[in-house]
Amino acid sequence: MTQHLKHFIEGAHTESADGARLNLINPVDEEVYATAASGTADDVGRAVAAAHAQLYGGAWSKLNGTHRAALLNNLAALVERDLEILADMDARAIGRSRMEPRMMDVPNAVAHLRAAAGWANQLEGRTIPTGGYMGVRTLSYTVREPVGVVAAIVPWNSPLMITTWKLAALLAAGCTVVIKPSEETPQSALHLAALCQEAGFPDGVVNVVMGLGHVVGRALCEHPQVAKISFTGSPEAGAAIQRIAAPLFKRVTLELGGKSPQIVFDDARFDDAVRGCAMGLFINQGQVCAAGSRILVQKGIAGKFSAALAQAAKSVAVGDPSQEGVQMGPVAKQAQYERVNRYIQLGIDEGAELLAGGVSDSAKGWFVRPTIFGKASNQMTIAREEIFGPVGTVIEFETEEEAIALANDSAYGLAATVWTSNLERAHKVAGAIRVGAVGVNCWSPLDANLPWGGLKTSGIGREGGLPGALAYTEEKVITVLLP
Repeated sequence: MTQHLKHFIEGAHTESADGARLNLINPVDEEVYATAASGTADDVGRAVAAAHAQLYGGAWSKLNGTHRAALLNNLAALVERDLEILADMDARAIGRSRMEPRMMDVPNAVAHLRAAAGWANQLEGRTIPTGGYMGVRTLSYTVREPVGVVAAIVPWNSPLMITTWKLAALLAAGCTVVIKPSEETPQSALHLAALCQEAGFPDGVVNVVMGLGHVVGRALCEHPQVAKISFTGSPEAGAAIQRIAAPLFKRVTLELGGKSPQIVFDDARFDDAVRGCAMGLFINQGQVCAAGSRILVQKGIAGKFSAALAQAAKSVAVGDPSQEGVQMGPVAKQAQYERVNRYIQLGIDEGAELLAGGVSDSAKGWFVRPTIFGKASNQMTIAREEIFGPVGTVIEFETEEEAIALANDSAYGLAATVWTSNLERAHKVAGAIRVGAVGVNCWSPLDANLPWGGLKTSGIGREGGLPGALAYTEEKVITVLLP
């Protein structure tokens, strides 16, 4: 039976103002499994009005940090209760193995909610000594206030987890929100909003408007009562958001992907590095902003390592992820299938050595073979541009200095991994790479207590940890005359 999804505005499921709908397509069999309301500017206006009313004079505005923390903990318990439901929603929408969201995405979402609950009553101001006012003593202090109504624009690759990164922090800070999920993967955001209502959040604090980016996303970015935009997606869309936000003086947080290097030195634990690089490449079909798709390998072990990584790619069982033994499903949508195959063909045309995989020709479903290129250069297109699929490029280096230079020779700066047994080298190289996060002998961990975000084209701002909560506040100064 085809599901019929509606927006969630002010605590109620509602159709679009014009009744328009979008089809949701299963990437495994290319069949329509649900339809979703396709929002308009009027729908956005209703959702923003509800969020604004709660923030300025509504029940939500009267709750303190302790109350917000209690509600966040309630929500965390409900997400944990519905782990199977939420994991299945995201797995089906993306064509992903059900194991991955069960083990990673949903537990990570729960952890972010609980961590944010801990910050909700800890967002403290400061007392600041001054020289007084015209010879009279003063008491000056600051308070942290919510930045306002937030537009949270979420991608399709890890919908629940990334939605929760934004939602947990902004709720801890006292903001309200209109969530715009990807048009391909709105289900878990809708379920999460319903859980917010069950947890006790006042109606209108959390709203979800589905639809196309150029309609719903643009309307949110342009709305005068939206104070901040938190976006995860492509650099091109992020740049467009900045152009809209700049003349309106809106706050922005942008996480815009990456081309993350994994640097493998010849003193690394070989098998661990192979397994780690494979995970960094192939998890979620390579549809991860921090995917370690540039494999920089020291020359002495490059041939052996490339062969081992290629064998790891060949051993991945690709197919319907609901079937036993299948490790990798399809990519999430037809446009992505065509994009990944186009880059694979570019790698071949530019002269990289195809060691595993290659261009796919799937009769039904958007299945891409895990692909490894060897003997590549950092100037090839497959090493410069984000592919967002299960494609890795092996590039040789000789010295630490060359490895650092190659790692930094990228428009992106989100994450990196250093594989080495030398502690001094690990610290030196990690410190020299210009990225937001470095994992040493591990893929960059996504922990609720750690800030996450990038440099350069990878974006602006941080999510997670204390910086993630503070990003949804403004610091107000209050000065009292003490005659």
